[in-house]
Amino acid sequence: MASTQGRVGTGDASLYYRIDGPDDGPPVLLINSLGSALDLWSAQVEAWSNRFRVIRYDTRGHGQSGVPQGEYSIADLGNDAVRVLDALGIERAHICGISIGGLTTMWIGSNRGDRVRSLVIANTAAKVGTPERWIERVARVRNEGLTAIADLNMTTWFTPEFRAKSPETVRRLHRMVASSNPDGYIGCCAVLRDTDLRPGLKRITAPALVIGGSLDATTPVADAEFIREQIPGALQLNLPSAHLSNVECAAVFSRMTGAFLT
Repeated sequence: MASTQGRVGTGDASLYYRIDGPDDGPPVLLINSLGSALDLWSAQVEAWSNRFRVIRYDTRGHGQSGVPQGEYSIADLGNDAVRVLDALGIERAHICGISIGGLTTMWIGSNRGDRVRSLVIANTAAKVGTPERWIERVARVRNEGLTAIADLNMTTWFTPEFRAKSPETVRRLHRMVASSNPDGYIGCCAVLRDTDLRPGLKRITAPALVIGGSLDATTPVADAEFIREQIPGALQLNLPSAHLSNVECAAVFSRMTGAFLT
């Protein structure tokens, strides 16, 4: 299995990426949740890289990517994804995102549909929470740091049953959040504060699979149902997970999503 890594851009504008799988495989671009890095998708890479060209990158402000100063917009995140495709010479890709990555995926489908083969939109909403929620989150990051956010996230990302069954996975994701860059995290909180994609969902014409978590309190199944209703011809899959269905229900997520992409 071929595996490569690299960067798009330099300095604060750089995006770190990794590619696994055959060079001639259908390209699949994976987009992370808030506070996570590209290793979030390790189960999907293992499941898909024998047949797909799996491309992961760290969202701006996260992981090994650069940390531009100031607040970010959903257009910033969407255009970053397009930059990765441009740098790799990929005209059109399957795009799969979760949480804020799902929000980015919908923006790409609405605004850069020419770059899309299909969309997988997981555990997200066209408008995630209220502005007040994200203002409070920024204040908490500044006052308490990201370890406190990591503690909170483990209770919303995973069900109690999964936390008891898979403590090492939970510890790994906790470290991922706690070690994030606070400025990058806050920059992405501005995206969640400001973004409302509801008016543009009907512009999405690519085949779409919307995934909801039946135990997800952050973006409930009703949010997935709304997205599915707005995108012509979209399909919906509900999994028995909290907010990170690609981790908590890794095997079925990979199998069902892989079948959709095929």
